[in-house]
Amino acid sequence: MLGRGQSEGLARRTLLSAKIIFNDKSSTFDCTVTALSDTGAELRMPSTLNVPGVFKLTIKPHDETYLCDVTWRTETCLGVSFSRTAKALPVVAKKKAPRLEW
Repeated sequence: MLGRGQSEGLARRTLLSAKIIFNDKSSTFDCTVTALSDTGAELRMPSTLNVPGVFKLTIKPHDETYLCDVTWRTETCLGVSFSRTAKALPVVAKKKAPRLEW
């Protein structure tokens, strides 16, 4: 995880395209990953106002998706920590409601 205004030794400065995804994939924001480590990232975008505290982040060139928790925010920048890769999240099958017979 990258702290606000900090530069971790293991963080790499980057300029990668990414997409913030939330609301069951119905809401997205484009952003730029400006720093990346194994545990988190720094994201830049025009406004962070409507970005929730937890979301999925897809880094386009890598096609990797992460579940993210916002650790700090400014008007145009977010610091996030990776909870785990979204690919590793369990898929929960929706159960069908029992059929009623008359």
